[in-house]
Amino acid sequence: MRMRNTLIFAGLALVLLQVAGLLPAQAQSPVALTGTVTSAEEGAMEGVLVNAKKAGSTVTVTVASDKDGRYSFPAARLEPGQYAVSIRAIGYDVDGRPSAAVAAGQTATVDLKLRKTRKLASQLTNAEWIISAPGTPQQKLTYYNCVSCHTLERVFKSQHDADAFVDVLKRMAGYANQSTPLHPQRRLAQRLLEERGDARERAFRERADYLAMINLNEGTTWEYPLKTLPRPTGRSTRVIITEYDLPRATIEPHDVIVDKDGIAWYSNFGEQTFGKLDPKTGKHTEYPVAELKKGWPTGMLGLRADKDGNMWLGMMYQGAMAKFDPKTEKFQYFSLPPDMNKDMTQVNMVRAESSHVDGKVWSQNNGFAAVHRLDLASGNIETFMPFKNSKPGENHNIYDVIPDSQNNLYFTDFAQEHIGRIDAKTGEIKLYTMPTKASAPRRGMMDAQDRLWFGEYRGNKIAVFDTKTEKFQEWAMPTPWSSPYDVHLDKNGEAWTGSMMTDRISRLDPKSGQVTDYMLPRPTNIRRVFVDNSTTPVTFWVGSNHGASIIKLEPLD
Repeated sequence: MRMRNTLIFAGLALVLLQVAGLLPAQAQSPVALTGTVTSAEEGAMEGVLVNAKKAGSTVTVTVASDKDGRYSFPAARLEPGQYAVSIRAIGYDVDGRPSAAVAAGQTATVDLKLRKTRKLASQLTNAEWIISAPGTPQQKLTYYNCVSCHTLERVFKSQHDADAFVDVLKRMAGYANQSTPLHPQRRLAQRLLEERGDARERAFRERADYLAMINLNEGTTWEYPLKTLPRPTGRSTRVIITEYDLPRATIEPHDVIVDKDGIAWYSNFGEQTFGKLDPKTGKHTEYPVAELKKGWPTGMLGLRADKDGNMWLGMMYQGAMAKFDPKTEKFQYFSLPPDMNKDMTQVNMVRAESSHVDGKVWSQNNGFAAVHRLDLASGNIETFMPFKNSKPGENHNIYDVIPDSQNNLYFTDFAQEHIGRIDAKTGEIKLYTMPTKASAPRRGMMDAQDRLWFGEYRGNKIAVFDTKTEKFQEWAMPTPWSSPYDVHLDKNGEAWTGSMMTDRISRLDPKSGQVTDYMLPRPTNIRRVFVDNSTTPVTFWVGSNHGASIIKLEPLD
């Protein structure tokens, strides 16, 4: 009896340790591949990302080393086969070309030796380039104009002088925002409310003078040290990341959402296709989208589902909203009226989450700083112009539109520091000024309490606006230049975000203010973020907009 009680007590103690997080998650299940990560400089290395990709596969699985330098892949995540093993630890390279033979019911061991890299500049994230560069915070905001299309490495390694940079900046300003080096697209006109004339020329010159100070136009090395951010530690290493490659390098998965069946849907930012991925099988399916305006830039941005599971897309320069029915696999298109469908028209966001309330779907028009509302019964589209009385030269950019539970509309003014509201019944427009000036509120979501959560892109903060009390609350991101793009609140009340800067996913506990950063296995241009609350713990999804892949991040607590 004493032995039986001892065994029961030991088993209970093990469970309590696992629940408390004092034992690694990998210890709870069989391990397919494990090993240690060490270097001569540091010994055992914590926070090194270890990637395993099976030969011939389109899927890469990643884990992080713990405080003892040990990494482990659960057996359920690696099927038998030959795997290439790689790492990400900025400042280091791995010796040799490690690989592993994974067999059913066995544990493979591969110890990884790291050495200091000779090519640090090729490993830096956009944020690390910004941190390294001299200049004022205002000057460094110049970099934000570059990262939508390419990494900052191109800028810092360039050899342009100031005059050449003026020409480069003018040429770059002529590209549509979904352009990449693999697929450049020219825009046909400027937005209605943005810099023009002498103000635009001055801005080009100021930016060019600054960029010519930080690049390689006068030498072969930079006159300032290259700085790196610390590797993940502690909770930030308790994660499994799965990356699914898409079939073409030109696919730009801008928004990714997961439906009730676990299927990941994405908007293609640069091409006229709409796609889905089955994470269980890896099957990828694409649907052609109509090109309504021949000769205009192609691609879609915002993707949201309505209450019935229909997918709504912003068709950008095609000047329309698109509705896709997953059951029939058919599209329905709603083009803007002619007076709003011009060269600069850009319908980025379409929001139908609350359309069941009054039969209306909201969208915006980035080219006109306008908001549109589609009546599903009649097909009519009405227009709201919150900034129609703006002074000449005043810059406004209605970026995201977010309906509340009653289908009243809230919008972000990305060029300034405003949150706007349009009353669904009266059409009354009201503006709220945020605490942080020039913070560039970008994208967000409405929670079940009708609180608007959003990212302050230039303010480096996550914010919430309580639509009932009309009060703001902000949380500063501890990692500099995190630049939150979008925010998704999970079922536990934690807010998730990412951006085009750090290659990190940030998880905020609003109660404590604690932020956990998860490093991603390769450079990742992050836009819309999504949390699947049907799993425990929750699962985070995002598209690698320049990497032609979809990423699933599973925290282990």
